[in-house]
Amino acid sequence: MIKSLDYGAFMEKFSLQLSPSQHQLPLRGLTFAVKDIFDIEGYVTGFGNPDWARTHSAATSTAPAVMDLLTAGATCLGKTVMDEMAYCMYGVNKHYGTPANPCVPDRVPGGSSSGSAVAVAAKLVDFSLGTDTGASVRVPASYCGILGFRPSLGAVSTVGVLPMSQSYDTVGWFARDPMILNRVGRVLLHLPDVDPIKPSQIIIAEDCFRLSTIPSDRTAQVLVKSIEKLFGAQCVKHVILGDHVKDKVPSLQHFMDKGNEDQEDDIPSLAALSSAMRLLQRYEFKNYHAKWVTKVNPDFGPGISERIWDAIKATGENIDFCQSVRTELRAALTALLGDHGILALPTTPGEPPKVQANPATSDIFFSRPFSLLSVAGSSGFCQVSIPLGRYDNVPLAISLVAKHGSDAFLLNLVETLYDTLQETI
Repeated sequence: MIKSLDYGAFMEKFSLQLSPSQHQLPLRGLTFAVKDIFDIEGYVTGFGNPDWARTHSAATSTAPAVMDLLTAGATCLGKTVMDEMAYCMYGVNKHYGTPANPCVPDRVPGGSSSGSAVAVAAKLVDFSLGTDTGASVRVPASYCGILGFRPSLGAVSTVGVLPMSQSYDTVGWFARDPMILNRVGRVLLHLPDVDPIKPSQIIIAEDCFRLSTIPSDRTAQVLVKSIEKLFGAQCVKHVILGDHVKDKVPSLQHFMDKGNEDQEDDIPSLAALSSAMRLLQRYEFKNYHAKWVTKVNPDFGPGISERIWDAIKATGENIDFCQSVRTELRAALTALLGDHGILALPTTPGEPPKVQANPATSDIFFSRPFSLLSVAGSSGFCQVSIPLGRYDNVPLAISLVAKHGSDAFLLNLVETLYDTLQETI
């Protein structure tokens, strides 16, 4: 049941605007919300946990990403609910409530940027800011049936944003409209308008789509038909991504689960990639937050508590190999895509879990999504999640990945492709 008119999306509401009278501003007339991980002058940045809010003072300045949007003429309508310390993909918060997924109220909205996604999906704002370290924009975008963009690593300033794992942290954004997604991207990325460029190839990750519980005629084939219509059949290529990654990223051998190399419910090389990514994220999280967690002993929700305390106990074992994996993966994917190539894969391999799902069961549920999501996460490439209607009354999505620094190209491609995709569904 929808619990309130704002779907439980907001931590606090306000109206913040800088330049109401300048007509030429690119985001004039648009409204947005901000995940409660961004500093806004005069407000405590709550990080999804009341103990954090209680032990920290109000911000003395506003995060540059938020300032860029305000300076471009947009109006901020408030801060949104998030998973505690950004350490979850479900969108559940025991202290502030779970924002209701406007598309399927009995399913989780996805996290950790849950409230930001819900605010856009419920049409409470035109766009919103989130962060994406492991998946925190892409998963809620997929589950709430909206667009979600994770930029290239380092492309948008993370100053004034509480760190989760700083060498993976990115500032991402949500929108319902691909034109607004693009306009917001131009502002955040400090990019001029450029003409769209035809993709040189769209590479379908066949094994990734086989991992999905959704029939490929509702995902990959919709994309293929749309690409053929717009750009011609010669653009479409196919790859077994797991084999490519296994061959080109030798450092992954340190993270391979020897007993499961032939498993059918995951892709071993991508599962290893996910393990390396999560190991380094835990280590970085510990370096940033262990002192506060051990001193305050905060009240965390189920599932979150175990995850955070596991991170606090993390060691530096295999950390050097994690860095090697990232370097090798970026080189491998750059060579695969070339200039203006795109990799297509499911955003997540299945439907969102029920709101009341057991946290332990949910952790198992999310092992396969992490394998898919670690491709852009570990390489630092940009990725967009695009809604593709519904299947069995649950939102579905497909993702496009482009090489590091190709954000403008990818944003333009989404705007070009979006209507054709929706017509092809």
